Amino acid sequence: MLNNRGNALQGLQRYAEAIAAYDRALALAPNNALVLNNRGAALNEIKLHEEALASFERAVAVAPDYAEAYYNRGNALKGLKRIAEALESYERALDIGTPLPHAFSGFAECAAKICDWGRAAEVEAEIEAHVLAGKSIVSPFTLIGYGATPALQLKCARAYAAHLFPTLPSPMSSPVRHTHERLRIAYLSANFNRHAMAYLMVNLFERHDRARFEIVGVSFGADDGSEIRARVAAAFDQFYDVRRFGDGEVAKLVHELKVDIAIDIMGYTHDARPGILSHRPAPIQVNYLGYPGTMGADFIDYIIVDAVVVPPAEDAFYSEKIVRLPDCYQVNDRQRRIAERTPSRLEAGLPERGFVFCSFNNSYKITAAMFDVWMELLAKIEGSVLWLIGDNEQTERNLRQEAALRGIDPGRLVFAPRIDQAEHLARHRLADLFLDTLPYNAHTSCSDALWAGLPVLTCRGDAFAGRVAASLLQAVGLPELVTANLADYAALARWLAEDANLLGEIRKRLAENRLSRPVFDTDLTRRHIEAAYSTMWRLHRDGKAPQSFQVEPWHGIESKGEGAAA
Repeated sequence: MLNNRGNALQGLQRYAEAIAAYDRALALAPNNALVLNNRGAALNEIKLHEEALASFERAVAVAPDYAEAYYNRGNALKGLKRIAEALESYERALDIGTPLPHAFSGFAECAAKICDWGRAAEVEAEIEAHVLAGKSIVSPFTLIGYGATPALQLKCARAYAAHLFPTLPSPMSSPVRHTHERLRIAYLSANFNRHAMAYLMVNLFERHDRARFEIVGVSFGADDGSEIRARVAAAFDQFYDVRRFGDGEVAKLVHELKVDIAIDIMGYTHDARPGILSHRPAPIQVNYLGYPGTMGADFIDYIIVDAVVVPPAEDAFYSEKIVRLPDCYQVNDRQRRIAERTPSRLEAGLPERGFVFCSFNNSYKITAAMFDVWMELLAKIEGSVLWLIGDNEQTERNLRQEAALRGIDPGRLVFAPRIDQAEHLARHRLADLFLDTLPYNAHTSCSDALWAGLPVLTCRGDAFAGRVAASLLQAVGLPELVTANLADYAALARWLAEDANLLGEIRKRLAENRLSRPVFDTDLTRRHIEAAYSTMWRLHRDGKAPQSFQVEPWHGIESKGEGAAA
């Protein structure tokens, strides 16, 4: 009875009350594995991962073949960033054989994160079948890293959305038009803190035309006390911290605020809460920037892209209507600070001489195929090193081992710790060339490098996530750094490493273009985004269903009256 009460409360996202019910049940039966598992799941939801792990450890000690407890144990370990242990826990859950909808996806995610390419190859061989046959509920975000086609991504996203929301709540929004003078735009995210999305978007929030738009921030992520958190919060006309509220409560807030357009900048990334918009609290709901793919959800009306990341021929692979911006879809902060002081090579752990290839992408984007190319470059460019982000010790060990297997001294891999954003941008000056990844490109990492004056070499992929660097490079006026295949990528990387004059010319053009081309023109991108919002609202106001459209380039003439909701 108490366990059932806890489950009901957990379903309502009243986690503290659920945990109290489970604790009462355990006081009566301390070794009830089912209750221990449910209690741990509730603790995981509120990020008390250590305590959750203790519950799962007790559950599997009592019931060694309890697959669900092993799966949830993997979730707790992942939350604690103990990724190698999480991988083992997911594998144990799968080996037991009890059907679990998410265990395969957890296994796939962790294999990629620690660059365990043996296990990742197993996943790659099976993942399409898991999606197509419905054998598992695969996270669409995890699928992207395994090189899925746009068609498979849509199939996966639709299945994921249907699993999350088998029955959609009654929509809160109605066709009735709001009567406030300015369009009310709400941005919803867990990443209004020290996160890439905050650094990209903060200047957009600050620069929105307040004569035509009222801007609301809805934050369900941590307040980390950082400078960027304070700047983001101050950029909004209204800012709400809703961490303690369930999805329905947050949706009710958005509805009561009479928001005209709600922008989800999370998609299916970590800590996303698509359940908020499943209640349809706003008449128009949009997928933008945080997630490079379709959400496959009927309650999301539009996705904002550009013609490079989503060519017109691929519109059918998106459940949303397509809104194309004229230049790069990614907004950037023109005011982002780069520390004046550049560290020495010694301070950064780099050799005093030699060519420095770098790739500051997350480790899950590094595939065996990309690493093969990189190691061949190190073999051919004497004294060169590869500079990577140090995510965790297991990833570093695996990558060093993979380098040795390819005949490369593991010491030629240098791992950079995560540091303050301004200092991180400054240390880009020590690198010679940024090497992009495939099938999942650098996104913020690419714009970071370009903003810091570091050329980026990319290979255009077959889906949105693999074309973002191409979009950025085209918008900054360096299309020659976009290659069509890995053979061309490898050849151009070697040429640039061996021809200092050619690389110097590219660096010079990047320095010239950085402030004159669209990619770092926040105001220009802001105008295009506002034009998109105005068109969305005009269609709604006229009683029309959402439809795809292209935003026309801004040429210095402001549209009149389209910001008004009345």
